Amino acid sequence: MSDSYEKIRRHLADAETADSAARTLQHLRVVLTEVGKLLDEELARAVVDDEMSLAAAGKSAGLTENAVGPRLAATARLAPYATRGDRVTAEGVKRARHDKYANAPLPPAAEPESMRFKPRRKTKNS
Repeated sequence: MSDSYEKIRRHLADAETADSAARTLQHLRVVLTEVGKLLDEELARAVVDDEMSLAAAGKSAGLTENAVGPRLAATARLAPYATRGDRVTAEGVKRARHDKYANAPLPPAAEPESMRFKPRRKTKNS
């Protein structure tokens, strides 16, 4: 994680000394992205290692419980436990904790559903 923190510090310093608003915005955008990733990883650590509930972890991060599941699904640690709806539920966290204590490897991530054409409306046969 130290690389992420260093990257954030570097971009904050660059934003502070940037010679234009456009450059400042670019650096701040990188900072926001990196902070978001760190927040997600810490949420994953909180619910698995510290055994916090999804609601408690969300509250600690200033998020609603419903916002935590999709963020957890974006982490490498909990992505394999995500549902088809791209969110991690309490059941997925429970399985991740069990696998952690059993020293089991991460399950393979679910294959993304293939894209299919869906017509907007039925066509008339002429």
